[in-house]
Amino acid sequence: MQKDENQSKYSENQTKYSMLKAHLKDEILMGNIRPGEKIPSENDLAERFSLSRQTVRKAISVLVNEGFLYTRQGKGTFCKDRTAGRRESRNIGVVTTYISEYIFPRVIQGIDKVLSENGYSIILKNTGNSIEKEAACLDDLLSKDIGGLIIEPTKSAVLSDNLKYYRALDKHGIPYVFIHGSYQMLEDKPRVLLDDEAGEYLATEHLIKLGHRNIVGIFKVDDIQGINRHKGYARALADGGIAYDPGKVVWFHTEDRDTKPGAAVRDIIAGGVRIDAVAAYNDEAAVKVILQLKEMGLRVPEDISVVGFDDSYLALNGPVRLTTVAHPKEKLGEAAAELLLELMSGADLPDDAVEKVIVPGLIERDSSIPRNG
Repeated sequence: MQKDENQSKYSENQTKYSMLKAHLKDEILMGNIRPGEKIPSENDLAERFSLSRQTVRKAISVLVNEGFLYTRQGKGTFCKDRTAGRRESRNIGVVTTYISEYIFPRVIQGIDKVLSENGYSIILKNTGNSIEKEAACLDDLLSKDIGGLIIEPTKSAVLSDNLKYYRALDKHGIPYVFIHGSYQMLEDKPRVLLDDEAGEYLATEHLIKLGHRNIVGIFKVDDIQGINRHKGYARALADGGIAYDPGKVVWFHTEDRDTKPGAAVRDIIAGGVRIDAVAAYNDEAAVKVILQLKEMGLRVPEDISVVGFDDSYLALNGPVRLTTVAHPKEKLGEAAAELLLELMSGADLPDDAVEKVIVPGLIERDSSIPRNG
């Protein structure tokens, strides 16, 4: 019985120590305790958190060993300035929404090419397009010695509490560059983008020029790319003299990306709506639609034309060779790395240099043909 009580007491002390350590570390990482700033005394912390001085001392000792705090005899404990360590580390954080064979390896390849040529190594992380996982990635990178960060934002069209991590990066003086999109609240931050609106305009205009008048548009609602691609679709319809029909627009979320595009097109057709083409958010959605149409006995492109976006490996390895919008993957990655290196050098960049926009082209293949009558 005595053994169980001792184990319980030990576990409770460990929990209290861990909670205090996590609190102090979080305050440091979030920039609320600044480099050189003195933290409260052991007595103050013990009283504030209802802990023994021994527990407080242990938490502080661990943070000293981990390089977040330092002590001065007779003066107290202070927040360590990690700026020099970050500069000397030659490490760059790279965060993408996915690490898959879709387009991301080639984007990362472009980033790595520029960074490795300049003596830097990559710490690679992915969020799975989860806001919670993005928070965990940023929290972990803030605890490491990184000289800068390239990040593809997660669900960039959705308001997120993760903005506090970007404010923390600013407080620590860690430069970062957004790639593929950015948050509305951080649109003044450096970014390298594909012109998604122009790309979708090209795709929809292509279908209109082929004689299609009943064009379903499929877009992702929780990232800024989907919002901008929808703008291109709507603008192309207007310029082509075609009325915008909300009933022919499909919105999907990250969580239903595997089922919604195909199921929605099936339901539109089953509802008696006439369609002769689909402008899809990306190649992945386009392939889902093609497979659904095939299941319904409809042929692509003979019955319905389908256009994708991104020119991923799926464009050449799917059921039909996709007409799609080009995505200069390596070029985007290289541009993001070059911009980050400029920021890290301390160069005073003009406003028009911190946003680089690459305009894509259209690649015509077998999934779209002229539609007569």
